[in-house]
Order: sequence, then C-alpha cells, then structure tokens
Amino acid sequence: MANSNTEPAGLDDGTLRQQETQLDAILASMGSALVAFSGGVDSTYLAWAARRVLGARAVAATVLSPLNPPGESAAAVETARRIVIRHETLVFDPLELDAFRTNPADRCYHCKLELMGRLQLLARDLGLAVVADGENADDVADWRPGRRATAELGVRHPLVEAGLGKGAIRRLSRMAGLPTAERPALACLASRIPYGTPITADLLERIGHGETFLFAQGFSNCRLRHHGDTCRIEVPSDELPLLLEQARRTAVIACLRALGYTYITLDLEGYRTGSLNAGLAGRFPEESS
Repeated sequence: MANSNTEPAGLDDGTLRQQETQLDAILASMGSALVAFSGGVDSTYLAWAARRVLGARAVAATVLSPLNPPGESAAAVETARRIVIRHETLVFDPLELDAFRTNPADRCYHCKLELMGRLQLLARDLGLAVVADGENADDVADWRPGRRATAELGVRHPLVEAGLGKGAIRRLSRMAGLPTAERPALACLASRIPYGTPITADLLERIGHGETFLFAQGFSNCRLRHHGDTCRIEVPSDELPLLLEQARRTAVIACLRALGYTYITLDLEGYRTGSLNAGLAGRFPEESS
C-alpha cells in the first residue's frame, strides 16, 4: 500500500475545494452528528468540518481503550480543544469480548459492532441524528471487516462519500491550519498481532512501549509486529538505514529484548498499513467487494 503521506496525483486545489464543498453538503444533510474521534488526521479533519458546518450540533467522541496507541487519547483531548468542538469520552474495553480477544480474522467486526452501538446510544442521549467516522476513500481497498458492522448499524462515512483519500485530507488539513496535517497514521494496537494469536492487555502494552521507543528514535512512523518470540519492525523504507546505525540499532535491540523478544527483525519492505492482512486475499470475497 502506498505511503499515506503521498499527495494525490493530479488533484489541484480547485478539485480539492470541490470535494470539500461536497463534504459540507453531506454534513449539512445530516442535521447533527456525533463524530467518532481518535484525534488522527482523518477524524480531526472530519470533526473540524462538522463543527464548521453544523456548529454546536456537531460533537466529537473519543473511546478510551487499551487498543489506543500510547498518548493518543491525551492528544485527542488537546486536539478537540484546539478545533473548538464539544468533546465526550467513552470507556470501552474490547478484551471483554470473547469474539475479539481470541483474535479471529473478523475481530474488527465484533469490536466495531459493540463500540459503534455504544456511540449510537451516546448520540441518542445527546439528541444527535447520525454517528459518523473518519474512514477515508483509501481505506476501502484494505481488509476491514468492521465496515460490515458500521453498515449494519447505519454509521456514516462522510469522507468516503465525498471521495476524499488520505493525501487529499492531509492537504485540506494543511490549508485549514489543523495541527494533525502531518501526524503519522496510527491504528489500533491489535493490528500488530497476527490473527489467531490471543490478544491480551500485557501484549498490547508491550507493543505500545516498543513503538513509543521507536518513535523516540526519530522515525516518522513505525509498526512493531508481534510474532511470538519474534518482533518485526516496520519503518518507512527511506528510513531503513537509520535503524542500522550502530548506536540506534543497539538501543532498539536492548529495548525490545527487555520487552521479552528473543528475535528482533527488520522488515525490508518498510512500513505499510495492513501488512498482516496479506495472507487473507481471496478468503473473504464478500468483504473485498
């Protein structure tokens, strides 16, 4: 998958503005909305646009969960303050769900069904008509069983409806002066664990600590993929040489050994989203349509 920072080829400012106008019309038609808000690039742009179009009838909601990368929840609180939108939080632990914790290939369906159902209850309590999330047009190509859950619940994807992909959203975020325009793409920590490997709080914490250390080494983005006693490091391909510098390599090895990994490997393909989904091609055609 292409780097999510890549600018969309041939998309000029005029076309971007047209897509933004289309997004505004989509949001206006909702009347009011609760935006599922992680504080990342996509959900921040969506929340900002919803606040601009809907005013006080737009509310952002952040889920506090052990799946969140370290620091993400605190960053979401600060970002919501900066874009001046009402912000709610909801505590949710998907490890309480057997269908998620056992980590089947459709784990995201079970998590999203429960989570979005709770956000719909919150929206109802707040008198808001729609729950919307920050899925973008590029996400449609990846394996995302959670999309089936959102379809069943009627959750809206305004960025997809407006045809906005990650590169376009970053550009629009820069144009709007949003603080998240250059923020690295993050994802739930369970996406670092191969399907079939049980998900535990301890494992999520280990992965979170490891990635925090890697980011502190200066990488623009990274993933720490868990494979039993082996970890697989992904960093952007143009940053691979940095990890091989002696001092940095020694520090990374020491950190990951302390976290319990016997074998520490570097993925020569570099960072890409959804790399653990590579073995699923053709197994679930109903989800890839």
